[in-house]
Amino acid sequence: MPHTSRERYAVVSCHVERPLDDAVWARFAALQEARPGGFVVAALMRPPDPAFGEEDEALWLRRAREADARGPLGHHTHWTAPDHARPTGGDPAARVLEEGRRLREHGLAPTVFCGGGWYTDAGVAEACAALGYVDCTPRAARPPYLAQGERWASLPAPATVELPSGRELLAIPTTHSLGDLLRALPRRRLPSVVHVYFHDTELLDARRRALLRAGLAVLARRARPTDLDALAAWGLAELPRVAWDGVARL
Repeated sequence: MPHTSRERYAVVSCHVERPLDDAVWARFAALQEARPGGFVVAALMRPPDPAFGEEDEALWLRRAREADARGPLGHHTHWTAPDHARPTGGDPAARVLEEGRRLREHGLAPTVFCGGGWYTDAGVAEACAALGYVDCTPRAARPPYLAQGERWASLPAPATVELPSGRELLAIPTTHSLGDLLRALPRRRLPSVVHVYFHDTELLDARRRALLRAGLAVLARRARPTDLDALAAWGLAELPRVAWDGVARL
């Protein structure tokens, strides 16, 4: 799929943080199947962790394979707890590498990554490159809830990030929450690549489900629906290059 400056593309991803909750999963699976607006929704799934309590790994794997059959499969790390995404200790990069290794041992091959709470650092970015991921952790705008001095990554459009080790990391930034999208659509202010994200738990609210479907239907008239794997297929050489120091933020 060649990219031209005169055409706008859009992708959608979901941070699947409660994949073992039957009610949440049923809503997410139904949305993936429906492909609202023609969008193939990527499932960025939080892996199970024994330290978080009793999480049924066999059920998680079954549901991850189901999601993988419906669209791009992603890796979404929560470093501290299911309801506390950002790290409070330990080695964040080592956790990403260990989770990625475990997923591969189970026959899964995630293609994209997003750090929980939008956390990233040079080590995490290097881990993503080592695992062959496309990184969706960079944001087009600073997450409003982050305190001063908390790490995040800033990127306005897809780019090849040159890491300190010399590795290259393809990054497709996340640009819009559901609320951001609904505010942007009437103003017709959209970037050349729109990346909308939402959380699986939002689908429990009937109003938010309806707004998501309506927003994506309108977005599909303003941009060409595609998916994260298709965007990644553009290839590294066709994108701007930026050094890690130009992406990392505090």
